[in-house]
Amino acid sequence: MSEFALEARGLNKTFGALLVTHDVSLSLAPGARRALIGPNGAGKTTLVGLLSGVIRPNSGTVSLFGVDVTARGAAQRTKRGLVRTFQISSLFPKLSVLENVFLAVSEQAGNSFNLWRAAGRQRILIKRAESIIEKLRLTEDMHRCVSEIAYGRQRLVEIAIALALKPKVLLLDEPAAGIPSGEVGLLLEAIASLPRDIAILMIEHDMEMVRNFASEITVLVQGRLLMTGSPKEVLASPEVQSVYLGSAGRPRRKVGVAGA
Repeated sequence: MSEFALEARGLNKTFGALLVTHDVSLSLAPGARRALIGPNGAGKTTLVGLLSGVIRPNSGTVSLFGVDVTARGAAQRTKRGLVRTFQISSLFPKLSVLENVFLAVSEQAGNSFNLWRAAGRQRILIKRAESIIEKLRLTEDMHRCVSEIAYGRQRLVEIAIALALKPKVLLLDEPAAGIPSGEVGLLLEAIASLPRDIAILMIEHDMEMVRNFASEITVLVQGRLLMTGSPKEVLASPEVQSVYLGSAGRPRRKVGVAGA
């Protein structure tokens, strides 16, 4: 078995004449905590799409634990343990928190077509859903419709659903996007409590969150990898300061190539 949970080699992606991803290679070991940063338009979300199977590369390969999954779609990669959350919440707003998480637990167990009709006979699955909800401190919202709870807690529900799918590799696409600053700490606590053997790659603009989460940072600029290193090395880099952080140490909001 490969020493890497997730490995990409020489990924290239164009949309028409527009080069979005150029010869990108990266690897995540089991248990990695890696942040992916870069200016708006750097191609971060496109890269995560390539890793997750939502987007197919023009060339290059993606492997999970040494198995080439380049030709396999997102659903097949999820079954192999690669799970992605999105910038924009994709929950079922009219269902309760428990129902949302139960559907994911049921899907992972291969019972997705039974749904609630068989839920009375599936107490083990319901208990697992409740356990995940409790782990993310969502118990008080368990029976509320997702549309009725605060947006920051909706993002926690997304992470609960990701956990229900038993990930080995978790791709978090701007988990703090749209969350009030007072709720970011709860999100960080939830992420910090995830099993240590899960490899996590997080796209994030919030540098405080990056500092608290990541043991490594990869910087993407105009579809190319600029550097990978420890938070101290990367955030002190003159190149990173110039193209991304700016003189005030905050992310610049400028557009490069297509893709976030």
